Amino acid sequence: MPGRICVALVTVLCSIGDIVAVEHPNVLLIVSDDQRSDTIAALGNSVIQTPAIDGLVARGTTFLNAICANPICTPSRAEILTGSSGLRNGVFDFGRVIDPKLPTLPEPFHREGYQTWYVGKWHNDGRPARHGYDRTKRLFTGGGGKWWKPQVDYRGHEVSGYRGWIFRDETDRPLPELGVGLTPEISELIADGAIQIVEESHSPFFIHLNFTAPHDPLLIPPGFDGRYKADQIPIPPNFIPEHPFDHGNQGGRDEVLLPMPRTKEVVRADIAAYYAVVSHMDAQIGRIVEAIDRAGKTDSTIVVFCSDHGLAMGSHGLRGKQNMYEHTIRVPMIFAGPNIPVGKKVEGLAYLRDIFPTICELSGIEVPAVDGKSQVPVIQGNRESLYEFAVGYFRDSQRMIRTQRWKLIQYPLVERTQLFDLANDPFEMTNLSGQPKYRSTSEALSKKLTQWLANHSEQ
Repeated sequence: MPGRICVALVTVLCSIGDIVAVEHPNVLLIVSDDQRSDTIAALGNSVIQTPAIDGLVARGTTFLNAICANPICTPSRAEILTGSSGLRNGVFDFGRVIDPKLPTLPEPFHREGYQTWYVGKWHNDGRPARHGYDRTKRLFTGGGGKWWKPQVDYRGHEVSGYRGWIFRDETDRPLPELGVGLTPEISELIADGAIQIVEESHSPFFIHLNFTAPHDPLLIPPGFDGRYKADQIPIPPNFIPEHPFDHGNQGGRDEVLLPMPRTKEVVRADIAAYYAVVSHMDAQIGRIVEAIDRAGKTDSTIVVFCSDHGLAMGSHGLRGKQNMYEHTIRVPMIFAGPNIPVGKKVEGLAYLRDIFPTICELSGIEVPAVDGKSQVPVIQGNRESLYEFAVGYFRDSQRMIRTQRWKLIQYPLVERTQLFDLANDPFEMTNLSGQPKYRSTSEALSKKLTQWLANHSEQ
């Protein structure tokens, strides 16, 4: 990211008291796919290169404990789209339909005169227009099977993810000339759509942009081959060859992407490819931010960056995201732009579904009735956290409650419980459940989790 962008923004956003409010700023919401929160250089990863996201961290407010409540693509994206939990919006798993009675993210912006755009991956029911978006650009969806040809990933293995996905124009016509399934350049193709909107838009815009990166299949982008050497990649501290029990997705598609038991060599190679795909996506985010700068819209545009969930990548003997460990349920979440403090890092808990009410309030738009809470009081320094605890869930096999210090995970189908002291065991390597010393902590967390689930299941 060019230095002039950061310098200009630091001058404008030096303190919350010095800011002149921007009425109805533009909004750009960027969502990555399967990106761990520890894959950002500015947040402590000394190996990966992410200069564009680093720039957002430098000129914005970063939530270090943002939570994905339901770590699979469709439900997580439905929570972002509705601002409500999967227990309320009807999307607790794949193949579910969003409750049409609920407000959706673009609707309040449309009512205020914004042109609302959806760009990139669509993984909910229907099409974006059904959920309030005015227009699409570089829409990427399933349903391109007639053009599908077998692909292999960086290892030469046949891919199983995004088979037959295809770009579509605004009439929903397939565009096979742009490729079918994931291609190495796909992040660039998606970014091109957002850049065109920025360059051509003259009215307040709302862009909801969804990359497919760094979801598998991991295809090395042009110019990124060899960017990361497998033998130089640190192995995750909580790497083990196999998860000690069936967590509810033992034989799932994500878990068979790598051979069992896991080896350090295979995991290192996978992470090296994963980092290359993240860095390529980061370069495309940089291109979009530069386009906003060239258009003279930097000081009037809110940029939000997050991921739908993280990914195990060998941690805890897992490969996929269908789990309640920190590497999966903790996600990057950054707000940058007018009225947002620069270089601020927040320890308080937050949910992805908080993005909806937060960007409404930041944009001076009335916040609809949703489950999520506007994080503006935390961003502005008036509150440390809006939540005492956060709750997560995966199908009927996992339930989780997390405070700032403690995490309790229940596995009802196999009658297992885990308790982790995150303050002293951030990589969740020592299960304290069952130890008499921690019985009262486990019981108190379990009671709160049971009560929360009962209250929210009745909505």
